[in-house]
Amino acid sequence: MHADDQVDEGVSAELAAFLREVDDRRPVKIAPCVCAGCGGRLFLFLVNASGAERRCSGCGSRAFIADSEEYWNEEYWEGDEPGEAGCPCGSEEFEAAVAFSLGSDGLVRWVTVGLRCVEDGFCGIYADWKIDYGPTDHLLTMV
Repeated sequence: MHADDQVDEGVSAELAAFLREVDDRRPVKIAPCVCAGCGGRLFLFLVNASGAERRCSGCGSRAFIADSEEYWNEEYWEGDEPGEAGCPCGSEEFEAAVAFSLGSDGLVRWVTVGLRCVEDGFCGIYADWKIDYGPTDHLLTMV
């Protein structure tokens, strides 16, 4: 872990450690995905290289991760249409957290979506994209 890392309450230790291992050496803020509708923490995901949309397993509410909604159309997909996230065990239900990699200026530079399978505990990075604009504070709440 980096001295300036922040891990919000509700992120499992396994998923937080996994996200920290695969990120570069910049400080990160890791936040759990929590359904605004029902408080659920298990999701099904549609992902591609530049975005992610989650659907709550409990109530079916949908939400985009960070700025994904802005790029969630065919114009930006360029042959990389979103697909359902799946674990090698066959499960499609996940605990999720987002790591926001921060630059020296405090702006978000990368968004990394980590998923942990509820069946077997497998952790993986399912989406990861660069942020090249500012300000970015609004992204930190869009998990």
